[in-house]
Amino acid sequence: MGQPQQPDEAEAGAQAEAAADRPPLGVGMVGYAFMGAAHSQGWRTAGHVFDLPRRPVLAAVCGRDAGAVRVAAGRLGWAAAETDWRALIARDDVDLVDICTPGDSHAEIAVAALAAGKHVLCEKPLANTVEEAEAMAEAAEAAAARGQVAMVGFNYRRLPATSLARRMVAEGRLGALRHVRVTYLQDWLVDREFPLTWRLRKESAGSGALGDLGAHIVDLAQYLVGEPVTGVSALTETFVRERPLLSGASSGLSAAGGGESGPVTVDDAALFTGRFASGALASFEATRFATGRKNSLRIELNGEKGSLAFDLERLNELHYHDGTEPGTHAGFRRILVTEPDHPYLDAWWPPGHGLGYEHTFVHQARDLVHAIAEGGQPLPSFADGLQVQRVLAAVEESAEKNSVFTPIAS
Repeated sequence: MGQPQQPDEAEAGAQAEAAADRPPLGVGMVGYAFMGAAHSQGWRTAGHVFDLPRRPVLAAVCGRDAGAVRVAAGRLGWAAAETDWRALIARDDVDLVDICTPGDSHAEIAVAALAAGKHVLCEKPLANTVEEAEAMAEAAEAAAARGQVAMVGFNYRRLPATSLARRMVAEGRLGALRHVRVTYLQDWLVDREFPLTWRLRKESAGSGALGDLGAHIVDLAQYLVGEPVTGVSALTETFVRERPLLSGASSGLSAAGGGESGPVTVDDAALFTGRFASGALASFEATRFATGRKNSLRIELNGEKGSLAFDLERLNELHYHDGTEPGTHAGFRRILVTEPDHPYLDAWWPPGHGLGYEHTFVHQARDLVHAIAEGGQPLPSFADGLQVQRVLAAVEESAEKNSVFTPIAS
């Protein structure tokens, strides 16, 4: 297969002119820290890489600190800054509201934005409670009847390798699935002196590693399998129950603490088994105490005809075992997911030139713009986010009841 041709100067100019003529899609973003920066890069880049039916315009970003949000607007490429999310929603130049705040504000902002006629993108997990997620899903369903869309930001669906894995499972390459095992391991809380940021407070974050990391792996597993988890048996633990109070602003996963301390009110780790609707068995582990692991997400699916394995630290690769081949030369083989006919890659680089973490947010923006322009409902939907929230709630309930098997509410 030949390498994709890069446009010459005349073609590039014509493409730029055509893109400028596309109707704009005004984006307003609430929050500008770690996820806000990632989403900003996605919005800035998508229209320069993909041939989009509408042109994303970074209209305004919102944060509570007027000085800090003005600096963020300049750094991240937003045209204006707001300090009240209600004012952002009310702007005539905002068609879509992108929510990158802690989970305690997701429901209020999303429901208000949908009621105001805006499209919505909301970071995961969808909410802090099942009740909030139900209200968001109901609002999204009502908005869909008015032609609005609402999507939750599970970005790991949008890696070319995981998208290819989903395609292979749907094609029956693995046959009936038997096992799914997933781990998501980080270590940024190993230090007992790491301060009590919002991610360690239940009232802000909803849960700890369970919601932060567990939500990702539950969604990814359900996406790849193509069916829901129906029940779980779980353990959770908080290893460090007191931490120094935050002494200043936090940035991403970095922060500094002071002399006084306060209680950690979320889990540090969650370990649970589960069952899919088809009877396939699953194991999940999410922790922020895996010393030496920075952002290690691994998933393996075993079926009657074959297996797939993916490692986020090698995100341009997918490992596949075809169990129908003769044993004399069968085994796992590496698929380098960089070909133009792999998901998303027809718009990027020649074969062998890999992508990175940030590209998932570009693909997220691309898919959402297409859904809005074409009148479709994007996935994962708020209903999908609600399903994940119900799994997380069942994990907490099971852990509180000494790991009793707990069905997922419907």
